[in-house]
Amino acid sequence: MYTAQDEKRLFQQAKDLLQLQPTTAHIAQLREVINYADQRYYVADEPMLADVEYDQLFAALKKIELEHPELISIDSPTQRVASGISERLPTVAHLVPMLSLDNTYNAEDLRDWGKRCTGLVPDATIEFCVEPKYDGASISLIYENGQLLRAATRGDGISGEEITTNLRQIRSVPLSAPLIKSGVQQIEIRGEVVIHKNVFAELNRQRATDGLAPLANPRNAASGTLRMLDPNEVARRKLSAVLYHISDYTLDTNVSRPIELNTHFDSLQWLYNLGFPTPAKELKIFKDIEDVIQYCIDFEQYRDNLPYEVDGLVIKVNSIAQQEKMGMTAHHPRWAVAYKFKARQATSKLRNVEFQVGRTGAVTPVAKIDPVPIGGVIVSSISLFNEDVVREKDIHIGDTVLVERAGDVIPYIVKPLVELRDGTEQAIIFPTHCPVCNEILDKPTDEAVWRCINIACSAQVVERIMHYCSKDAMDIRGMGESNVNKFYERGFVKTIPELYHIDWATVATLEGFRDKSINNLQSAIEASKTQPLHRLIFGLGIRHVGETTAKNLARSVDHIKDFYNWDEERLMTLDDIGPKVAASVIHFFKTEENRHILEQLEQEGVNLVNLQQDQKQSGGEFSGKTFLFTGTLPTLKRSEAEAIAEAKGASILGGVSSKLNYLVVGEDAGSKLEKAKKLGSVTILSEAEFLTMMS
Repeated sequence: MYTAQDEKRLFQQAKDLLQLQPTTAHIAQLREVINYADQRYYVADEPMLADVEYDQLFAALKKIELEHPELISIDSPTQRVASGISERLPTVAHLVPMLSLDNTYNAEDLRDWGKRCTGLVPDATIEFCVEPKYDGASISLIYENGQLLRAATRGDGISGEEITTNLRQIRSVPLSAPLIKSGVQQIEIRGEVVIHKNVFAELNRQRATDGLAPLANPRNAASGTLRMLDPNEVARRKLSAVLYHISDYTLDTNVSRPIELNTHFDSLQWLYNLGFPTPAKELKIFKDIEDVIQYCIDFEQYRDNLPYEVDGLVIKVNSIAQQEKMGMTAHHPRWAVAYKFKARQATSKLRNVEFQVGRTGAVTPVAKIDPVPIGGVIVSSISLFNEDVVREKDIHIGDTVLVERAGDVIPYIVKPLVELRDGTEQAIIFPTHCPVCNEILDKPTDEAVWRCINIACSAQVVERIMHYCSKDAMDIRGMGESNVNKFYERGFVKTIPELYHIDWATVATLEGFRDKSINNLQSAIEASKTQPLHRLIFGLGIRHVGETTAKNLARSVDHIKDFYNWDEERLMTLDDIGPKVAASVIHFFKTEENRHILEQLEQEGVNLVNLQQDQKQSGGEFSGKTFLFTGTLPTLKRSEAEAIAEAKGASILGGVSSKLNYLVVGEDAGSKLEKAKKLGSVTILSEAEFLTMMS
């Protein structure tokens, strides 16, 4: 699990990238930021980036990979629907992948989309169906023989969390429907779970009475409620549902007159007449994209009159036959698009600025403003990123500031209202010494942030321990922010290796620690010793080394200490590693204190060996051969196909190059296939040919 400081680092990194025109040198940063943004949005239900910012970063990454297909890696965000599924609830597969929608923000974007649709069906007239874009939690329902069989969250788009019991608590969702009369044996219906504004307000009033923190916004409240383990609490929260898409259905051919659904409009009207909660009364049909644009502009002024939150409109090609002809990319359907409304804004008073120290020593200024509601959320703290941003925007303590939640998500200060200054405002003075350890701060010439270079700084030490214990690193469940701080303050854990010889007898004397919680924590710490090498490398917190880079590093050695003898030139032969990352890795492994930590970890029994490489080398007939998978395979997930190849001794590359032996292609293979054809030395396989080869 990422720490609060990790979030600040990644958020600052995202903001820095948004101010640039990212190049190939930024590709690893783009991937790390986008992957984390996906995790926060789809798993934690706590979005990190505004939709418009996420879209810009995603578009930048796609542009770089299109121009440099050799840099495309198998785990790039562009190569999948989304990422992350919570492990709290059982996981089930969707009948049809739940893809994201491409976004537009202005009339020109909508016109361009309309032209693309026309180009895909040039000899046909297109009708557009427009409906609200509900700001809630996505769900997928399966009915079989008229009975609600299963409900699931969106998850990663391929699989989601099974939440059938909780969905049954939503009174607007039918437990059964006369589908069989229309000849429908099985149907998968997509929709959104929402909380009406008045219900949400009452829910927060009750929480305040009970001494609980208010819920952030209706979307997160709906998503969090769906994943509760107590169905009674779900029922008390009075959720509603809106079903807006039929993704798949199977007909009984023995029925004399089975239903025939030719348009999206007709399908939602049919569901509505059967008792399903659809936006049937709110659907609008247009034959001209200019009419769609005008409707979107007009509707935005009406959004606050609706009983539920919406953050835009969804425009779909009405004809289902045309939808099927247009198809979809790996990320979104070509026949649908979202028109996102403008961000919400408010003004507030900047009262103070606090300086927080992160795991890598970065000192981040955080503005403390008078609490102000923006888009259903109370905002009181806002990251100012770095000194350059503060100076560029000329922000002062005491200013009245314009605050925006772009995409209705992350707040930031747009600008100070200088015309309202009365002379009492004060300049923001950046510290020259660390606010935690009082060491002199340093600002590298190629960076925008001030850093504390004292690696013994307690703020950094605590953040490094939390990062080491996080889910994506060594996954030590129970060692979150609260316990790490508690153990550090009491002297139980002052360094990472000390996690492995905690005085549990003393821990047992602390309030809140009983036999069961201590046993669980001990088991998690012991289990971390057997984690694969790439998790350890990521957990060590080497600057600029994210999960993907950690995997590339781990694959290249037999033992982590092999890096003691590597130089920057050798490191840069690895995928996704440039001069900046290489220099950081060299510095880490040359530092005596870091070497001492590795010695201690090895003595404690932590795995420092690349066991996966040993298994692969002892594998088989494809040892020394390289594979790359592109496009959507007919039957296999990409991770499954890669595992089959690796089990036979093969290596997986991140892009097409002269080192590649085999390219396995599915639908929408794109630029990788074209580059492989130009090289001429790459053997191109279908999935069936690949499976035959592996067998």
